[in-house]
Amino acid sequence: MSEHGKIDYVEFPAIDMAATKAFFKKVFGWKFKNHGQEYTSFSDQGLNGGFYRSVLHSTTGNGAALVVFYSEDLETTQAKIEKAGGVIVKPTFSFPGGRRFQFTEPSGNEFAVWSDKDA
Repeated sequence: MSEHGKIDYVEFPAIDMAATKAFFKKVFGWKFKNHGQEYTSFSDQGLNGGFYRSVLHSTTGNGAALVVFYSEDLETTQAKIEKAGGVIVKPTFSFPGGRRFQFTEPSGNEFAVWSDKDA
């Protein structure tokens, strides 16, 4: 059950729904529930959400919020992302508290992965 005022759900555009779903299944093990041809949802990933068919995409360059995943092993996660067709758009860098990189998935949406573990 949702809590009042808490972020409960997030939706992303998807130019290529099949490629986006395949990417997140391969990299993070997500499962999807289709709601027709134009929408698919995911759950139990820390935050529930979905993808809707769109010719647009979400990047920090056009003012979008950045969703950041946590990884116990940043290099292994990056390798899985690249093998699944993701593109690293900001290489790994250090910041107070850890390291992170940013990537786009097959529909062009930008995400980041961070870790507090040293390389």
